Amino acid sequence: MMALPNPWYRTLLLAALGAATASELQIPLVSQQNPSGASNSLGKPLINTDDLQASIKIENLLERAKDLYKIAQKSEHEYSHPTRVIGSEGHAGTLEYIYSALESLGDYYTLSEQPFPAVLGKVFESRLVIGHEVPESASPMSLTPPTAHREPVYGNLVLVANEGCDASDYPADVAGNVAFVLRGTCSFGAKSQLAGRAGAVAAVVYNYEAGAVSGTLETPTPDHVATFGLSGEDAGPVLEKLEAGTIVDAIAYVDAEVKQIRTTNIIAQTAGGDPDNCVMLGGHSDSVSEGPGINDDGSGSLTLLEVATQLSRFRVNNCVRFAWWAGEEEGLLGSDYYVDVLPAEENRKIRLFMDYDMMGSPNFAYQVYNATNAANPVGSEELRKLYLDWYEAQGLNYTFIPFDGRSDYDAFIRNGIPGGGIATGAEGVKTEEEATMFGGKAGAWYDPCYHQLCDDIGNVNSTAWLVNTKLVAHSVATFALSFDGFPERTKVTSTLGAYKQPTKYHGHRLVL
Repeated sequence: MMALPNPWYRTLLLAALGAATASELQIPLVSQQNPSGASNSLGKPLINTDDLQASIKIENLLERAKDLYKIAQKSEHEYSHPTRVIGSEGHAGTLEYIYSALESLGDYYTLSEQPFPAVLGKVFESRLVIGHEVPESASPMSLTPPTAHREPVYGNLVLVANEGCDASDYPADVAGNVAFVLRGTCSFGAKSQLAGRAGAVAAVVYNYEAGAVSGTLETPTPDHVATFGLSGEDAGPVLEKLEAGTIVDAIAYVDAEVKQIRTTNIIAQTAGGDPDNCVMLGGHSDSVSEGPGINDDGSGSLTLLEVATQLSRFRVNNCVRFAWWAGEEEGLLGSDYYVDVLPAEENRKIRLFMDYDMMGSPNFAYQVYNATNAANPVGSEELRKLYLDWYEAQGLNYTFIPFDGRSDYDAFIRNGIPGGGIATGAEGVKTEEEATMFGGKAGAWYDPCYHQLCDDIGNVNSTAWLVNTKLVAHSVATFALSFDGFPERTKVTSTLGAYKQPTKYHGHRLVL
């Protein structure tokens, strides 16, 4: 799925910031510190990967995790539990914590804040009844609007033709009833919008596979209706009845809100090093609303902070740019925005982008994004090789995971910037082979507390977190020293062809 469309960002930005000129909207960063570019790195040793890796201590990471959990607790009065979701006190505290830690390093970094408009959705309560059954797999889509007047709506399920991607697929009797739409081809948002335009009071998108559908409507529109996802297993018996001409009634209820807020990316760039050849890396500063997000992505954002802290002891040849993205959990909002407003000449200065999301999953596997030069911008495969070489040098196993748009590398890849990264696993299930390779429990999630309240300070594996933070340090040190042998950036091209196949994800949620 393409990144959120530019006109939508422009409209929200003007609404949030008031009148602004077109040129002002192109400014990618708001510099807050060290605008002169002066550096305190004079007299420091040149960056060395072994020394930078040796400076990484698990004790420092765990202390930062404790700090982050305390910050998440600031949201308890509003959410009744710790969270660092955008718009919360926990997220505001996270941004302050990161910025203050970087500011304490003196003028080694030029610090920037990049405010941007974002959309935040909350579902307070929901229920879907089909006939006399309440399907266990039914779940409201992210960014779904509420049902009318936040009350239950009633109607018959009406089967939509094909995959519901054209207005002609929606029969006249959808009006006043609940659209029953097959997942596929077009986005969930498009299906919800077309159902709304046809007069449906709600929509249910059912899976063509047995499993559940946890998706997002992405960019809100006035035509969206309350929309649920439903597993193929639960949908099967219903579909048989509808195809046989049997009337199936339904009750849909969603109490939700979708609102615009403002949040902020934080960018830290070394004052030293060649500013025309930057290695960039990022993690996200926010959590989901359901929990404090200490592994997702507290582990990644704190890894960046610790590496940035230790890097300040060294001199670099190439500039290093760290980013803490806001709104990743709402659909990669911060990284999308950053790349969207980045002028072409600034885009070309980023030699590669490295994504670090979930570094310490309890039931971990050492995962490397399977980026290739054939399918992705040239240089992505060379970055992948750096990770593989390091794991092999340490005598560690690794496995490949799809490079499919699930994290903040997406906008960079779509805009011609080589990318890649590592992870330790989310809601995926560890295989028997992986249990042999990495230990842990086969048949269980890599992170049993993924997007849950229990993603707290006890939800990180110290071994995996330390190992991967050292690898992050190695990736930074390697390119901060030299880009010798790394492909030169080619001309920025269209976002088409950024992936070999169309991606089903934009962030952690399905979009089609």
